[in-house]
Amino acid sequence: MPVRLKAVIFDLDGVVTDTAHLHFLAWRQVAGEIDIEIDEQINEQLKGISRMDSLERILRSGGVAERFSQQEKDQLADRKNQLYVESLKQLHPGSILPGIAALLAELRKSGILVGLASVSLNAPRILDALELTEQFDFCADASKIQRSKPDPEIFLVACAGLGVTPEECIGIEDAQAGIEAINASGMLSVGIGSTLSGADLLLASTSELSLPLLLSTRQNNE
Repeated sequence: MPVRLKAVIFDLDGVVTDTAHLHFLAWRQVAGEIDIEIDEQINEQLKGISRMDSLERILRSGGVAERFSQQEKDQLADRKNQLYVESLKQLHPGSILPGIAALLAELRKSGILVGLASVSLNAPRILDALELTEQFDFCADASKIQRSKPDPEIFLVACAGLGVTPEECIGIEDAQAGIEAINASGMLSVGIGSTLSGADLLLASTSELSLPLLLSTRQNNE
């Protein structure tokens, strides 16, 4: 007996809106203050992982990971977050990525639950700026988990919050760590971006997303 699709769980950065460049600008400023240069190649490695994991990768890239105490690392992470939060003021409903608003409306009309699985502690603030808070039935963020992606914990927390099983869900991600987390959780995975691998459905852009496409992907994978 086929399992009905009951929920779609979205990543935030790169799926609902694109704040990746804002993260990069904040990290680049913080890195520059400790004489580390980072580029877009390093930035790609930071997608989908937590703030502290991102900082550790930046410090390792500069060969200075052992130079900083945990307190100093916390201060650097806080500094980055302050810069990033300030940059969020420029977000507005027009910052929603193509196809997402229409898909959220389709899901709502069809009675399919909508969840968020974002490692960003600023997720509620971002949804509010995009005027999307009411479109999400449950939001799992970094405050609710112990382990970051690619561990599946955040997607499992989102399922529990929505009252559904992973088998009843589809997850949408733009980062390789996120795809691995979705797959490990037992959901079907949709990847946004041509460089990803391992997704049940891979799309070049969010503009290709639609409810009929998600339903057909689910049917083809049963």
